Order: sequence, then C-alpha cells, then structure tokens
Amino acid sequence: MPEGDTVYLAATRLRAALVGERLTATDFRLPQLATADLAGQTMVDVTPVGKHLFLRTDAGITLHTHFRMQGSWHLYRPGQGWAPPESDVRVVLRTEPWVAVGYRLPVCELLPTEHDQDVVAHLGPDPLGPAWDRDEVVRRFLLEPGREIGTAVLDQTVMAGPGNVYKNEIMFLRGVNPWTPVGEVPDLPGFVDKLAKLMDANRGTGSQITTGDTRPGRTSWVTARAGKPCRRCGTTIRKGAQQSYEIDRPTYWCPRCQPAPTGTPSGPAGAVPGSTSAATPSPPAEARRPGTGRVPVWRGSVRQSRPRAGPR
Repeated sequence: MPEGDTVYLAATRLRAALVGERLTATDFRLPQLATADLAGQTMVDVTPVGKHLFLRTDAGITLHTHFRMQGSWHLYRPGQGWAPPESDVRVVLRTEPWVAVGYRLPVCELLPTEHDQDVVAHLGPDPLGPAWDRDEVVRRFLLEPGREIGTAVLDQTVMAGPGNVYKNEIMFLRGVNPWTPVGEVPDLPGFVDKLAKLMDANRGTGSQITTGDTRPGRTSWVTARAGKPCRRCGTTIRKGAQQSYEIDRPTYWCPRCQPAPTGTPSGPAGAVPGSTSAATPSPPAEARRPGTGRVPVWRGSVRQSRPRAGPR
C-alpha cells in the first residue's frame, strides 16, 4: 500500500495537470459508474487526505479514489499509447493537454463535493494536511496504551498516511522495538513529530528516503534489509510479522539498537520462524515529473490486499 507522502505527490502531479482544465470526455469502466459523464465540467481541485484522493469539478462532483495495494494513476499526452493491459483501466479523464488514466483502482466513486469528506471523517490527522494536530495523534495513540506500537502506527484512524516503510524506519530512528506497548514508548510526542517530519521530507520525492542517501540500496535503515548488518552497529537485521487490518505486515528491526520490551518472550523480540532470512526488497514507488512522455503518477504493488470493510 502506498505511503501518504506518495499519495500526496500523486495529487500534486494530477493537480498541476488537470486543475483549471475542462473535461472534454470521461470514461468510467466500472458497472456502477458506466453511465456517468463529467464532460464539460472543469476540474477545480485535487486533494489528498491520508491515502485517499479527491478530484473535484465545478459542478460540485467529486471523484474519490483509493489505491489500496494495486491502484495507480498515469498521465499521458493526447494521442499517446497507454501502458498495457487496457483491461486494467478503470477511469479516463480527458482534457486538451492531458489524459489521466486510473488503473486497477479498487475504490472509485462519484460523490457530492459538499459531503465528500464524510468518507474520511474516521481518519486521524494527516501530517501533510492543513489540519495537522500532533497532540490529537498522541491522544489517539494513548486510547490503547497496551497496543503494540508497530501495529498502532499503521492504524489510519490514529494518524492518516504512514505505511509499512515508515513504521519500520521510525522505530529504528527512535530506538523503539516494534512490539513495545504504546504506553511504554519514550517521548511519544517526539516520536509522532519525527514520523511527521519524515513524511514531510519526502512529500516531493516519490520515494521513502529515511537515511538521507538517495543511492539505490541506501535509502532505508532497516526496511527490506533482513539478514544484512545494521548500518549503525553491524548486528544482523531481523524480520518478523505484525498484523494490521487482518494482514501480516513485514517488520524489520535491529535487536541491538531496538531492544526487546520488558515481558517479551525469550528469544529475539517478536521473531517468527524464518525471521533471519533475507527479504526481497520491493521497488520504490515511481513518480516522475510531468513532461512530454508518460507519467506514472504512482505505480503500486500488484499484490492484492485483504482490506477491511472500508478504505483506510
């Protein structure tokens, strides 16, 4: 699933291409929207909230989408060929300078703009949004002080935006073991501030860079580095699993830099069988600046998630 800063960048690229442009044609390739037509309406805004996107027109209509694990938006110039397969296309928005194509979007609906924020009312504050509130996030974390911090960080009702990469990286940077109860995390406000700053630093990169080093293979401290030496102390990075929204999420940590919390069963904290095996890193999210060629605003993983009842 994309991180919130990647969705923010996708919104930025779509906003630059579409806002102020009249839709010359639209094509919704979903049964529930097959007869919808926004042609003649002008795009007035593209706004991200956590991992949700809201594309609004001057007619008071909002196209709400969510990538989950497999969705993406691409930008093309008129007349350009599209990335195959065309059977993956769910939405086409045509303007004179650009064609925006939504692929494999599992959440795609048209809403009245005046009520579109109802679908994200359950989310916690977004660190990249105008209403960011650190203290409210801390309050929401502490509603369940016994919850594992590695699970709580991914709960979008606590804080909208962080994904699994930031979960792993913030734990390492703060020296916190992912299985530590929320109520035992030292300086929780500082933890939240650091997480928000990491996301803000990457809002324009299209990648989750936490080391400050943009070279391939050097962008993360622990994520996707199971079996490799810790960049700080040389201890072997471990891999375990923590459940989030009924899905086991890979968790990476250094057992020396992030010691086990009190009460953890004997053995490496949170370890599962095979946790020392090397992991296959996922490719970074791809997002390039609009130009004369095809622009993948965000390309997600093709792995299908097992989502909860509503999008996060």
